[in-house]
Amino acid sequence: MEKIRKGDEVIVITGRDKGKRGTVLRRVDATHLLVEGINLVKKHQRPNPMKGEAGGIVDKAMPIDQSNVMLFNGATGKGDRVGIKTLEDGKKVRVFRSNGEIVKA
Repeated sequence: MEKIRKGDEVIVITGRDKGKRGTVLRRVDATHLLVEGINLVKKHQRPNPMKGEAGGIVDKAMPIDQSNVMLFNGATGKGDRVGIKTLEDGKKVRVFRSNGEIVKA
């Protein structure tokens, strides 16, 4: 079970974007995430009239390693570690380590 999933709100804990929050857009691979508004780079884009794309310098989100982000806990207002807990009916859920609340999916 992945501890950070698509749609989760995360906070960056290290790097040039430290302290910024964003939503996970997708998982690139087992260890990298694409987060909205985080790790933006400038890309020099050539125009492509076949696709209707204009040229110029565009901002592009690059993947960030999942070890550099933490799941954002709204109750505490800070990043929090995540654990996995099995309920009585056998279903596995993600919980915040600090207060034991279930992470809303």
